[in-house]
Amino acid sequence: MKFLENATRNLFFTGKGGVGKTSVACATAVRLADGGKRVLLVSTDPASNLDEVLDVHLGHHPTVVPSVPGLSAMNLDPEQSAADYRERMVGPYRGVLPDVAVASMEEQFSGSCTLEIAAFDEFSKLLGDAEATKEFDHVIFDTAPTGHTLRLLTLPSAWAGFMETNTTGTSCLGPLAGLQAQQKLYQSTVEALSDAATTTLVLVTRPETSAFREAARTSGELAELDVKNQHLVINGVFRATVDDDALANAMQSRADAAIQQMPEALIDLPRTVIPLSPQSVLGIEALRRLGETSGLQAPVPNVGVTSVDEEAFALSSLKSLGMLVDDLAEAGHGVILAMGKGGVGKTTVAAAIATALAERGLPVHLSTTDPAAHIAATIAGDKLPNMSVDRIDPVAETASYSKEVMSNAGKGLDDAGLALLEEDLRSPCTEEIAVFRAFAKAVADGQGRFVVLDTAPTGHTILLLDSALAYHREVLRQSSQMPEAVKELLPRLRDPEFTRVLLVTLPEATPVHEAAQLQQDLQRADIAPYAWVINQSLTPLTVTDPALQSRRQHEQPYIKEVLEQHATRTAIIPWQPEAPTGREKLNRLASITAS
Repeated sequence: MKFLENATRNLFFTGKGGVGKTSVACATAVRLADGGKRVLLVSTDPASNLDEVLDVHLGHHPTVVPSVPGLSAMNLDPEQSAADYRERMVGPYRGVLPDVAVASMEEQFSGSCTLEIAAFDEFSKLLGDAEATKEFDHVIFDTAPTGHTLRLLTLPSAWAGFMETNTTGTSCLGPLAGLQAQQKLYQSTVEALSDAATTTLVLVTRPETSAFREAARTSGELAELDVKNQHLVINGVFRATVDDDALANAMQSRADAAIQQMPEALIDLPRTVIPLSPQSVLGIEALRRLGETSGLQAPVPNVGVTSVDEEAFALSSLKSLGMLVDDLAEAGHGVILAMGKGGVGKTTVAAAIATALAERGLPVHLSTTDPAAHIAATIAGDKLPNMSVDRIDPVAETASYSKEVMSNAGKGLDDAGLALLEEDLRSPCTEEIAVFRAFAKAVADGQGRFVVLDTAPTGHTILLLDSALAYHREVLRQSSQMPEAVKELLPRLRDPEFTRVLLVTLPEATPVHEAAQLQQDLQRADIAPYAWVINQSLTPLTVTDPALQSRRQHEQPYIKEVLEQHATRTAIIPWQPEAPTGREKLNRLASITAS
């Protein structure tokens, strides 16, 4: 990997969900540690899977990876960070102020804004405070999917700017004293991000058009933040070795075409190409092999792989996507949520289901809460008489929400009161509240038609759903009126006759296990998933290329795990020779049989 030739102290790995950021970040950390460096690997992703990839239990503080001398790793836990931050703000007043005043402070620090600033607080210590990581030669950040990463990296300027222009000493977090004490640290973080001698931004992508498009957008937006020392990694590039394997040739052709049509913004970046691995990249030895070309096409021993009979049984237990749509269509209306790890194809599945429902003559609205989703590109501009398409635009929703609050809560306020309210609305969490309200409104729209929502990656989605009561409090803090859609959101999400959650996954270890964790989180919130969708599977297909045969074999344990341990109903979508965009190809997904 070329970016390791003169590796900077800080390395950020970012990109569209599912492109292999964690694998590449972990392989980088192992390689640097094997070279004698002291390395700290940090995940800022709420849905981190560092534990599984490194095969070690990680917590909120650096943990030594036993099999790699010199390597330590940790997960930044947003909930724990928020709890620590809240206690730091409130603790000094316990026993000093009346209990009712302390309770009021705790309530004020219970919202989403506290969660976000607390997580960033921890992130800043690692990046902006040299003392905090002085025992390490390199700090590697395995960042969250692109939308969250951009939010994270823009926070230094957002919070610093908010503190500099705020004149009243208050914010959605309460008194600014605690934040002002951190301002120097935040400024150091901004400087570290923009210092090319200190920080490298590694853009990880797959040889796919949508992934390249996302990498180009990320590159441009981060360059505007002066994060200009960037390196491109194209991960999972496949080369066919069998001439008569039509699927293998199609897979290579798709990759070649995507690389040839790469956006101009990426063409001049220094580049590393990593071949497709014949199996899941789990464990230290697999990480050490990542990027090697020798032996890639050799068959992998069938350790833990199901027999042919078991495979046939698995296929017989699976529905096609079309069969699943038939089941969903019976309700006539309601909300369908496509959820799962970033990069598993939620946008494609949501678009295919919406298109199939509309083709059946049913009224459908397709939308997304994912800032990194590309609904319009997936539909490819095609229009159906019964289907409307949009996305929840954070900028537009924030402007609309702020105007509403000023109109309602601002009535009767004097100039000082209006100024205070305006400053409150300029805080970074206002956007989160506005997007949440839009999500609640979209769910409410399912009373009269089908609403298909391509939701954000797992961690963000869970924070969104689990924060409902916190958002209720924040909305009430800024306005005395609670929107009916927000009041009814949780009851609607919990109603299995109204809301049907589809957990989308790939037939691989990490996506399956993250979807299983998401299912547990949803069940704790009294939300029962309706079905699982296994996307981009080789199992229903015939392949002769050795690398694809190996990947096909290694799908079996994970398909079996879904069927036997997690799902009450399961649909499978075969890998497609052509990218499934546009009405015709989306319809094809819903017409393919499962076996």
